[in-house]
Amino acid sequence: MTPLVAVAVLIAAVTHASWNALAHAIRDQLLAFTLVGGAGAVCGAVMLPFTGVPAGAAWPYLVGSSVLHVVYQLLLMRSFTLGDFGQMYPIARGTAPLAVTVLAAVFAGELPDGWQLAGVAVASAGLVGLAVWGIRGSGRRPQWPAIGAAGATGLAIASYTVVDGLGVRASGTSGGYIAWLMILEGLAIPAYAVVVRRGQLLRQLRPFAVRGTLGGALSVVAYGLVLWAQTRAALAPISALRESSIIVGAAIGALFFKERFGGPRIAAAGLMVVGIGLMLHAG
Repeated sequence: MTPLVAVAVLIAAVTHASWNALAHAIRDQLLAFTLVGGAGAVCGAVMLPFTGVPAGAAWPYLVGSSVLHVVYQLLLMRSFTLGDFGQMYPIARGTAPLAVTVLAAVFAGELPDGWQLAGVAVASAGLVGLAVWGIRGSGRRPQWPAIGAAGATGLAIASYTVVDGLGVRASGTSGGYIAWLMILEGLAIPAYAVVVRRGQLLRQLRPFAVRGTLGGALSVVAYGLVLWAQTRAALAPISALRESSIIVGAAIGALFFKERFGGPRIAAAGLMVVGIGLMLHAG
């Protein structure tokens, strides 16, 4: 992995945590993801004249990824509704690199070496630390439905990461792939919101329009950078580096949502950093 690729993925990590925080700050999660998805679809449409058309081999991946992204968004909405941002975000994002390592080996033939496996183990320790601290430090009984939704979100992330890694490599144009992906995935939740909220949707969206639209634009930047990086490096290290957004998310939760950070979370975040470093050593 070159320094340029690593910097691009780190920028994606920061922007990803930021748009998730913007979405979480909107109490009505259907409105939040309607704005994020709608803005993403508009951004994709604006990109179309400036990008190439993905090759035919990429379209099955695009369709499959679109479905997986909608599942991911629904699960993430559920996670944010049930649990704290600083707890749900680390579980959802931290689960993904572990699953990506396995899925990339099976479907992309990218077998991890000793450094990557060590990184997975250390990062897993960091994930467990974050999750356990969040559960025990809340002073409440474990929010098992929220934890389950966050874990399922992580599996969905891993699934679309591998599908998109294969798809963007087959597309011949990372810009065209991200544009069409944003359009295909971005329209599903807004369409659902139109049906269930009917004539009230525009009135309900208005107070959150700027925040949600900014979140949608950031989501396009975040994932567009990741897709570009996936054409230039192995999937597992990119996924691991991208999930440094866990640390950004924890800091955002502490600063803006008044969620505790504390020594245990600092130690757990440190383990995540070490695990990411070990994975990157292989690249």
